[in-house]
Amino acid sequence: MINAILQYQFLQNAALSAALASIACGIIGTIIIEKKMVMMSGGIAHTAFGGIGLGYFLGIEPITGALGFSVLAACIIAKIQRTTKISSDVLIGMFWSLGMALGILFIAFTPGYPPDMNSYLFGDILTVSQLDLKIIITLNCIIVFVILAFFNLFKAYLFDEEFATVIGIPTIILEYTLYILIALTVVVLIRVVGIILIIALLTAPPSIARQFTNNLKKVMSISVILGIVFSLTGLWLSYTFQVPSGATIIIVSVMSYLAVSVFQKIRRLPI
Repeated sequence: MINAILQYQFLQNAALSAALASIACGIIGTIIIEKKMVMMSGGIAHTAFGGIGLGYFLGIEPITGALGFSVLAACIIAKIQRTTKISSDVLIGMFWSLGMALGILFIAFTPGYPPDMNSYLFGDILTVSQLDLKIIITLNCIIVFVILAFFNLFKAYLFDEEFATVIGIPTIILEYTLYILIALTVVVLIRVVGIILIIALLTAPPSIARQFTNNLKKVMSISVILGIVFSLTGLWLSYTFQVPSGATIIIVSVMSYLAVSVFQKIRRLPI
């Protein structure tokens, strides 16, 4: 596998994108778990499909369309949730379905043969292009910079939003920023595991890390490392056995979570 990576450009792109995606995933996934925003993140992820369809319809890069669509959807969701009494479950369901429906509609209106959407829905890390890689690197840098620059503010917002508001922390701005960062992370992960499978990779590494520590920085760090291990292991299995990469990465992640959870439960049993 190492020799193949050194020889083939597409495997180099795949390995690098896996590592970069794991960084964004580990950081934002930890925040999503702490803030209990897993399903909300799923709603934002599925709206990205509308942007992909729009990208094909307009003849632009689909990932660019997904980026604009998901960021816009994230801001709208944050605005509606903060200013109305609509249940978050209802909001998630509506945007989840709307994004998929718009994507199907735009693709139906696209001239010529309909494009193959499997790589966007289920991921295909082996098809990551140089342009995809540049987008992933740019978005990754934005995510890491924002979190590092405002880490203490985010930490206060995550663990006690009401107290953070009282002491003057701009929680509304932080909330909008968090939603946008989730949207950026979704775009980073689309080419790696696909829209349908994003939630699992966002949640599995932080859920494992939390079983060993409650320190936010340590959870993020462990999540990043686990994400890299899971992604590269899934990539190796995918390349070796010629199976879908996105599904393989998710299976490795979830099975690892189950194994660690069972081990921890057995370890805590009285002797």
